[in-house]
Amino acid sequence: MIINNEEINIDDLVDQKYMHKEINKNIFLSDYQCEVLLNYNINPYKCGSVDDILFQIEEVLEDDPDADELENISREISEFNYYANTNK
Repeated sequence: MIINNEEINIDDLVDQKYMHKEINKNIFLSDYQCEVLLNYNINPYKCGSVDDILFQIEEVLEDDPDADELENISREISEFNYYANTNK
């Protein structure tokens, strides 16, 4: 299916690897996000907070500004954290 001029696989929208689950206290990530983080030597299972993960991502991005996949994961994590943990 084409949405906004991009080919989107509908099956990906319900694939379990993209569903968030709690990996540590108050840290919710998908299997895909964990996989990408581990590819950049960021172990989310050893991080104490979402802020710790985001800090480590920023350090990697400073050295490798072309890590688009990691930058996308950073945005996803920030957005999820905002909606899940910000009093509105």
